[in-house]
Amino acid sequence: MKRILAVFLACALLMTMALTGCGTKTEGDAAGTPAVEASSAAPAAEASSAAAEASSAAAEPSAAPAIADDASVKVLNLWSFTDEVPKMLTKYKELNPGFPYEIKTTIIATTDGAYQPALDAALAAGGADAPDIYTAESAFVLKYAQGDAYKYAAAYKDLGIDVDNLLKEADIAQYTVDIGTNPDGNLVGLGYQATGGAYIYRRSIAKDVWGTDDPATIKDKVGPGWDKFFAAAAELKAKGYGIVSGDGDIWHSVENGSPTGWIVDGKLNIDPTREAFLDLSKKLKDNGYENDTQDWTDAWYADMKDASKMKVLGFFGPAWLINYVMAGNSGSENKKVGEGTYGDWAVCEPSVGFSWGGTWVLANKDTKLKATVGNIIKWITLDSSDTGLQYFWANGTLNGPGGTKDTVASGTVMKKSDGKLDFLGGQNMFDVFVPAGANATGKNKTQYDETINTYFRNHVRDYTAGKATREEALAGFKQDVADNLDLAGN
Repeated sequence: MKRILAVFLACALLMTMALTGCGTKTEGDAAGTPAVEASSAAPAAEASSAAAEASSAAAEPSAAPAIADDASVKVLNLWSFTDEVPKMLTKYKELNPGFPYEIKTTIIATTDGAYQPALDAALAAGGADAPDIYTAESAFVLKYAQGDAYKYAAAYKDLGIDVDNLLKEADIAQYTVDIGTNPDGNLVGLGYQATGGAYIYRRSIAKDVWGTDDPATIKDKVGPGWDKFFAAAAELKAKGYGIVSGDGDIWHSVENGSPTGWIVDGKLNIDPTREAFLDLSKKLKDNGYENDTQDWTDAWYADMKDASKMKVLGFFGPAWLINYVMAGNSGSENKKVGEGTYGDWAVCEPSVGFSWGGTWVLANKDTKLKATVGNIIKWITLDSSDTGLQYFWANGTLNGPGGTKDTVASGTVMKKSDGKLDFLGGQNMFDVFVPAGANATGKNKTQYDETINTYFRNHVRDYTAGKATREEALAGFKQDVADNLDLAGN
C-alpha cells in the first residue's frame, strides 16, 4: 500500500508471524488502514494446487527448464511494510485449500526508515530465513527493481510466468511495468493497485462557481496545463474558495509530469518542470489560492471536511487517497451521504497526468519455491480473471461483499468491475482512473526520490515563506543533496 499508510502503522514496527485463515486482529485506524492479522499453521499434508500446476507443467515436453519447488522446504517467507499483501495470501490459501506451506510473515512499518535496512540485511544474509516474496513501495521500489538491490530480485519469467502474454491480457499500465523492469530488461516487480491520479473535487463548489458539477466540464476548467488551472483558481477566489489545500496537492503532478528524474548520469538533475514548482507554489500562496497547509497535517485533513476558514475545491490524488484518507476525514463518522462532505465529491482528469504511491511485489532470485512463488505473484499482479486478486480488490469483495473498492493495475479488470462510490455521488471512478494510468510515467523515478523530494520541498517552503530567495532556495537544495548523497549539483 501507500507510503503514508505505513505512518499509521508506526505502532507495529516489527511483527513476525505465521498466517492462517483465522487469528487475532487489531483494529485499523480511522483513515482506513487495514487491521493487522496474526496466526500460525502447520503445513498441510496434501500438495498445493500451485505445486500441482508446476508438476503438471514439468511433465509436459518443453525446451525451457522445469520450474519446481524444493520438496525439503516447508516455509514460505513473506516480507512487507503493511499487512495488505499478507492478507491477500490468506485469501490465496482459502482459494487453494491444499496449500502445503507455512507462511512466515515479517511486517516492518516504513516509519523512521526501519523497513529497508532490515529487508536489505535479510536479502544479503540469504538462507532459510531469507524473504521468498517481498514488497516495495513507490518511494523506494527503484532501489530493489533497478538500483543497488536489484541483484536480489528474480525475473518474473524465471518463476514460470508468461510475462508478455499476461501483460497484454491484463492491460497493465506501462508506467508500472517500466518501474518494475530491471537494467537487464527483465520484469522483476509489478503492483496490484493503479495509482494514476485524478483531480478530486467538491460538487457543490463547482456548481456554485460554474453552474455544473459534470466531470467533463470541470476537467476543461482545471486543465489541461497549469495556465488553465490558475485561471480556474482566480475564478474560485472571486467566489471565496481555494482551488487546493496547499502546494503539496500539486507537487505529485509536477514531480511525475517531468520528462526526467532527479539523477541523470550519476549527477543531480533539476528538470525545468520541477524547478517551476518554486514558481507554482509561490503563485498559489501569494494569490491566496490555497490555505497554505502542509500535506499529512491536521490542517490538510480539515480541508476535506470544510473545517477551515476558506473552503477548497479539491485535491490531486489516486483512488487510495479517496478510500483511505479523504473518506475517513470527510466529517462523516458513518460514511453517510450528506453527512459532512461525504457524497459531495467527484473525479475528473487532472491538470497534468501523474501517479502517486503503490506497492510492487518482488521475489527472491534464490527462493527454493519458484513454482509456488510464481503462482502467487501471478495471482496478485497479472491474473485478470474473476478469481484473481485484482477482481476481488476492484469490487471490494476480498473479504466478502461490502468492502472497499479500489483501482487496480489491470485495466481489463477495471473495465468489467463496478467502480461506483457513494463518496463520489455514485460516479464510477474507473471511468477516470483507467485512462489516468495510461497518462502516468515511470521513467522519471530514481532510488533517491524520497530523500531528494524532502530536501526540495523544504527549500520551496522557505522560498514561499520569504525565508530565502529563489536562488538561495536552489543553492540550499543542491548543497543538501551534495552533502548527503555525494552527488554533484548542476
